[in-house]
Amino acid sequence: MGIYSSYFIVHNLYFLASILPGLPPAAISPAQELLGNCCQAALVAQDNLNSPSSEIIELEFLPSDSWRNPQLVRTIEAHAGPVDVLTFTADSQFLISGGSRNDAHLKVWWLENGRAVDSIRAHRTSITALALTPDGEILASVGDDAGVNLWDWEKGNYTRTFLDHSSNILSLAITPDSKTLITGALDGIRLWDLTKQRPLYTLNRFDHQTYALAIHPEGDILASGHKFGTIKLWNLKTGTLLGTIPAHSRASNQVTGHSNPSVSVLAYTPDGNTLVSGSYDRTIKVWNRQITGQLAYRSLRGHTGRIEAIAINPNGEILASASRDGVRLWNLQTGELLALLPEHRDWVKSLAFSKDGRLLATGGFDQSIRIWQVGSPIISNPD
Repeated sequence: MGIYSSYFIVHNLYFLASILPGLPPAAISPAQELLGNCCQAALVAQDNLNSPSSEIIELEFLPSDSWRNPQLVRTIEAHAGPVDVLTFTADSQFLISGGSRNDAHLKVWWLENGRAVDSIRAHRTSITALALTPDGEILASVGDDAGVNLWDWEKGNYTRTFLDHSSNILSLAITPDSKTLITGALDGIRLWDLTKQRPLYTLNRFDHQTYALAIHPEGDILASGHKFGTIKLWNLKTGTLLGTIPAHSRASNQVTGHSNPSVSVLAYTPDGNTLVSGSYDRTIKVWNRQITGQLAYRSLRGHTGRIEAIAINPNGEILASASRDGVRLWNLQTGELLALLPEHRDWVKSLAFSKDGRLLATGGFDQSIRIWQVGSPIISNPD
């Protein structure tokens, strides 16, 4: 059974699901509490707020108790090896996971009941990254076999494999227009045309060991993280290097007593104003978009191992980070630590927020996935 075959069958149950609770009753806040569940705002007006000419000049995010007290709503025994990658579908109804250590399966989980609706062996031994195109048509996965596998998500069909890399692929990103796929590997960065399903060009052949990639929400800039602690910013329209940030240097690691500065993870906030990096040096840094590499505030410290994964919620307000000591939630505007999620029995390898902002999924070396309720659904603007 293909990915979408199961997806279609389960989707036919949506009418029933729509009239049943989406989560166990204990996991759902009372209706009167949901009104303030996402965040609180402090508004400072230039003049009298009742005056027609007044304007809001400051909006400050104040995390509510839902972020400080996430609720564990489901545990899924998912794979026969570590759960290395996670991503939600656009409707937040399904979660896709990828395993490693000889369990290189893609699995699709229906979040209504936590059951797997499909499982496909996608790579030789490990899946290192996966992503759905923003238009929801293509699922891409990469692994330790140097291949990029493409799947037609709607039909559940395997489409093709790109094999231009000569080494393990460590990172994957897709442009917001769903037209270009970018891979980072031990042998450089490559771009692929998803429309014609063919290679485009190699962006950086000689700077090996690209561990992390992130695309700016406008689709014009690529950030890449490298072995020796640098972040490079690229113009995707021209392929030119815009600048290099010495993000995680060996000198800064003397504070933590850890000598590996490799940039392991990168993520942009949804508004594109901030870039977040995590490193083997156990620190997280929050950067302004400027190529000068200006830090928004001090480094975020506290994890006892390398930063394995980061995720930013759809509002851009909360950062989740994962390491061997569990998951931490941070206020991204201030750097304040909001919560610790230590429930995994081993290293946490993967993180993903649902597109509606309601759930956080975490996966780890203990072969399990945990689903947390962390906020109220984000209501889209009808305009």
